[in-house]
Amino acid sequence: MSEAEVAAFLDEQRVVMCATNGPRGWPHLMPLWYVVRDGEIWAWTYAKSQKVLNLQRDPRATLSVEDGESYEELRGVMIEAHTEIHRDLELVAEIGTGVVGRYTGATGTDFLAGVRRQAAKRVAMRFRAQRTASWDHGKLAGTY
Repeated sequence: MSEAEVAAFLDEQRVVMCATNGPRGWPHLMPLWYVVRDGEIWAWTYAKSQKVLNLQRDPRATLSVEDGESYEELRGVMIEAHTEIHRDLELVAEIGTGVVGRYTGATGTDFLAGVRRQAAKRVAMRFRAQRTASWDHGKLAGTY
């Protein structure tokens, strides 16, 4: 996929699988809701989650966003990233507002107050892409 196609794909998809390096040497895979800001994937999660503990030890993560049911429909993006963990309450609340708003459509003061309460227990994660790979089997034109 071109850069524009990757950007459009990430904007339309809903779940990113995040792989971190677990404490026993096994990959730790977890789904995340996310937002794209300035071309980068951001997410929020509980500060005490295993993925945060893993990323504090080793900031490398591999992200995968996929779509398609049949082989000729398969498309996706894989991103090898260095992760920044942010604990600033304002930034965490901003990311949380973007993520929760994107997935629920919620708005208003009650929504914002709820996100702010959650932000105290959470962190924001910025995934800085080091390498990106993408695929779109729809472009194979019957070669499969």
